Parts: sequence; structure tokens; C-alpha cells
Amino acid sequence: MNNGMTLSRRYFEEYGFPMLTAQFPEVLPFLAAGLCGSGSECFGYDDAVSRDHDFEPGFCLFLPDESVVDRRTAFLLERAYASLPSEFMGISRSRLQPAGGARHGVIRTSSFFLEKTGTKDGLLSMQQWLTVPEYALAEAVNGCIFFDAYKEVTRIRQLLSYYPEDIRRKKLAGHLLLMAQSGQYNYPRCIAHSEPGAAQLAVVEFVKSAMAVVFLLNRTYQPFYKWGFRAFRSFEGFSPMAGALEYLLTSGNAEDFPRKLEWIEKLSAKIILELRRQNLTGLQSDDLEQHAYSVQNTISDGMVRNLHILAGA
Repeated sequence: MNNGMTLSRRYFEEYGFPMLTAQFPEVLPFLAAGLCGSGSECFGYDDAVSRDHDFEPGFCLFLPDESVVDRRTAFLLERAYASLPSEFMGISRSRLQPAGGARHGVIRTSSFFLEKTGTKDGLLSMQQWLTVPEYALAEAVNGCIFFDAYKEVTRIRQLLSYYPEDIRRKKLAGHLLLMAQSGQYNYPRCIAHSEPGAAQLAVVEFVKSAMAVVFLLNRTYQPFYKWGFRAFRSFEGFSPMAGALEYLLTSGNAEDFPRKLEWIEKLSAKIILELRRQNLTGLQSDDLEQHAYSVQNTISDGMVRNLHILAGA
């Protein structure tokens, strides 16, 4: 079974690019095409289940602003795209626009990145780097660009490719502190208070922050939560942790408390080893809270360093 990325690339190569070269040769130097943004196919995670909605042959055709490609030309490109074959490799194009807007077709480059990041050009302030949802940054740079004559899309994606180092460290510090508070401290206390619901909430918070830390350590944006474990398993050296994290989420509390607490400490120890390997901390401690402040102290930018430790978490 061909996945969505293969389907999109072949559709572009067999129909999209020939249409552009034949009908719009004068505009071709200003265009880009590919598949990126929302949808499992943009991450390469689509499967048979994914085909129940928004699965079709298509691609994104990126245009620069109206000063370069005017509105009338954009309209003609939209008509030409709409006239491409309605079926390809046995899969039909949908006549209905998916919820949340079009994922394929003619898109202004500035509009795409504005929707994902809040800026048209990929130049984010420190505050934006701290607050733009991580899944949205992932969608801005995922997938594949098949063709980019103008280089605008490629340039912006390079600017957004990953967090500046001080932002990465700020986010790391915040999530390490949350791991410490939820897993190492509050989980056993909730059990001692006979609060199994609160204990499980503490475990959920620990797992969420542990996953965030591992993505940050691997310098990879974490995608939308339903694909988090799928992406997590791709990290060499960390993939075995996925099973332990799933166990923490799906097991009971009272009966499994000793084993769950043991796994919380094992996972914390593994993360501390990686923090040391990356020279993010030099402490010899098994307390994640101490390492959180140690990482915070390595931030070069004084303004970022002096923000609340949870500013990026």
C-alpha cells in the first residue's frame, strides 16, 4: 500500500509539474510544491485506518505574496489545480473541504506559516518560541518539499527547523521540574494519601513531561499527542522507554505502586545520564528538580534564564 507522501509525490510528478510547465512557465520560477502541514501522511504515520478521512491524491502549491504572483494568476492556478485528474492510483479526490481548511492546493506561503507559527517569515521572537504550540512548529517543517524554485519555503522551514538552544534549555528545565514534582514527589504522596485518581493524574503529568524531555534531548519537535508514541519509538536509545511509559499510563496504582515507582526512577535516571552526556548538567544527583535548575543555569541569554522556570513548559 502506498502511503500518502508517495501518493502525493507521484501525483505531482505525473500531473502537477507537467501542468505547471505547460500552462504557467512564466510563474514556475516563483513556485514551490510538496506535502507538509496537518495530517498523519505529512509525518509518514498514515496507514489503512488513516484513509477514513482527508486522504486523497494532492499536493501543496505554495505561492509568494501578491507583489510577486498576483491575485489573478493565483486564481488561474487554483482553477488549473482543480482540473487535475480526480482519481489517481485508485484513490479519488474529495469534493469537500476537510475540517480546519484546505490541506492541499494553492496556498500563499505567508498564510501557511502565519497559521502555523504566528509569523509570515519564520522570524519568531523569544516569546513566540516559548509559546507557539510545539505540534504547530512540527507541522510547519514536516513532510517533504518536492520542488522549490523560489526557495522561500525552504528558507523559512530552515529558520523554523528547531528551537534556538537557549529556548531548548528553558523548555528542558521546565519539563524536568514537572517530572520531578509529578513523578518523584507527588505520585508516592498521592498513594500515601489514598488518592488513586490523583496518583494517576500525577503519573500522566510525569509521562507527558518525560516525553517532552526526550523530544527536546533529541532536538525534534513533538507532534500532536496522538502521534507522540509513534514518533518517540524512532529515537535510537530511547525507544525502549516507550513501553515503560505506556505501562505507567495503563496499569493500576495500589497494586502496581512499587513497580511504577521503580520505573519512574529508572526513567529519571536514564534521562539524567543523557543530560550529563550532552553537558547540560554536571550534578551527581538522582533528584530531577536539582537538574532542572542546573540546566536553567546554563542558559546564555539573561532574559530567558531569568524567566520563571516553567515559562517554556
